[in-house]
Amino acid sequence: MTKNSIEFDPYIERKAFDETKQGVKGLVDAKITQVPRIFHHPQDILTDKKPSVCVSDLEIPIIDFASVHVDTASREAVVEKVKYAVENWGFFQVINHGIPLNVLEEIKDAVRRFHEEDPEVKKLYFSRDDANKKFVYNSNFDLYGSSPSVNWRDSFSCYIAPDPPAPEEIPETCRDAMFEYSKHVLSLGGLLFELLSEALGLKSETLKSMDCLKTLLMICHYYPPCPQPDLTLGITKHSDNSFLTLLLQDNIGGLQILHQDSWVDVSHLHGALVVNIGDFLQLITNDKFVSVEHRVLANRQGPRISVASFFSSSMRPNSRVYGPMKELVSEENPPKYRDITIKEYSKIFFEKGLDGTSHLSNIRI
Repeated sequence: MTKNSIEFDPYIERKAFDETKQGVKGLVDAKITQVPRIFHHPQDILTDKKPSVCVSDLEIPIIDFASVHVDTASREAVVEKVKYAVENWGFFQVINHGIPLNVLEEIKDAVRRFHEEDPEVKKLYFSRDDANKKFVYNSNFDLYGSSPSVNWRDSFSCYIAPDPPAPEEIPETCRDAMFEYSKHVLSLGGLLFELLSEALGLKSETLKSMDCLKTLLMICHYYPPCPQPDLTLGITKHSDNSFLTLLLQDNIGGLQILHQDSWVDVSHLHGALVVNIGDFLQLITNDKFVSVEHRVLANRQGPRISVASFFSSSMRPNSRVYGPMKELVSEENPPKYRDITIKEYSKIFFEKGLDGTSHLSNIRI
């Protein structure tokens, strides 16, 4: 055993990093030139960052919602495109979705304003008590979990629905923008769940009646520029513990999805939102829709800003039991998952953290 391996205690170093309450941005502000060891990812994870030749020209589907309310035929055409995307990719980008461009720009600006606020102000919101606080700022929710490495990002999260926070619970720098953006996201989420229900051959209200739209969690990420991006990741490989995720990203890039066993870049498309299926939608559709693993690369450029909106009850109290929908199972297509509550699934998710393995495998029959 080398001297360095004896001296390096990941827990102690993670705790020291956490106790600064300044996150990754604090390291960058201190003008570090080398990435601390706790952020170093295993080499086998870092060697496949570039898309392979066979998929380098592939792009996730882009779906235009401009005609979705025009007439029945136009809506059915959109539903078919959504069906193809979620069955084959698990991801798509949506344009003409109804959220004004100025609302998109303002929420990105607001996220940047909070993360670039005076550190002493941000510390007022620093917490790891995600279950009981409406607005929480920290770096790496799974910092003390089983994840082998820490990711190069800071985040704040806020439960917007069903019980929205009081205005004074949200920092003034991002308060108005969050309330305005989330209002539009809830509306778009309702439309998406209607289209997804129709893509399953079911009534429009089916997924909404299962409370898929009931809870909205916003997580706003800030990826500072990294001096050694080849050593770390912004977010390691994972799938989402949600029904559905809507992502707004800026133009820095770095998001990749795993498609046909290769990584595909999700290019920035001005004014678009990225939509992806979460684990719970794969579960209740009995694998008809796919929850695809994705990650974010670290970058010398930055900061990168993204706003992820999760339709998921997560750790909020919810006793409802979910399993494959009875309309989608048969003798020829039996259930592939056991029944589970969101609370139980979230417990597995948060205990494991983003360790690069599938969480659905834990409940597959």
